[in-house]
Amino acid sequence: MATILRDWSYRYQWLYDGISRLAALSVGGEGRFRQLALQGLTINSDSRVLDLCCGSGQTTEFLVKISQNVTGLDASPKSLQRARQNVPLASYVEAFAEEMPFADSLFDVVHTSVALHEMQPQQLRKIINEVYRVLKPGGVFTLVDFHAPTNPIFWPGVSVFLLLFETETAWKLLKTDLAGLLAESGFEVVEPTLYAGGSLQVIQAKK
Repeated sequence: MATILRDWSYRYQWLYDGISRLAALSVGGEGRFRQLALQGLTINSDSRVLDLCCGSGQTTEFLVKISQNVTGLDASPKSLQRARQNVPLASYVEAFAEEMPFADSLFDVVHTSVALHEMQPQQLRKIINEVYRVLKPGGVFTLVDFHAPTNPIFWPGVSVFLLLFETETAWKLLKTDLAGLLAESGFEVVEPTLYAGGSLQVIQAKK
């Protein structure tokens, strides 16, 4: 069940940005947070990169600095309008992540940031299969999302944040073996890297 704060955070850009900056302090600030899933990747100017569920382009902004072929995909027209204004160097597509209008084996890298927790379990599996389909052989799916804290000190903060701004799907993700789902779909998965007391996970999976 969505809260009014969640609704406001999507309606008002200033509120969403403020929440993002506050949450990102746990890993050293928003700039570092937006690049967590990009660490160690080989991306050059010719790499075809998909920023999946790109939102208002917060990570797209970093991706266009290293590749001239960045596409942002999101199902929200309002988010895409903001993304086009914020990061005009990327191209954008309005579509659902589980039904992407792209050819097979098109992208070198697919990135997504704190979006998979929005999905129901069936959606999540479909999205993972779609990402596998649109990646080139040897391509990488890289993501950052919530994880059940390994340090108990972080549980109260995570719980309050999820109660105020998220729905039951975020709680379900905390109980989900995301790396295991990726492996089941055929990905070669590197062990997740945990941040912020284990409350965030970064996974890089190779096709």
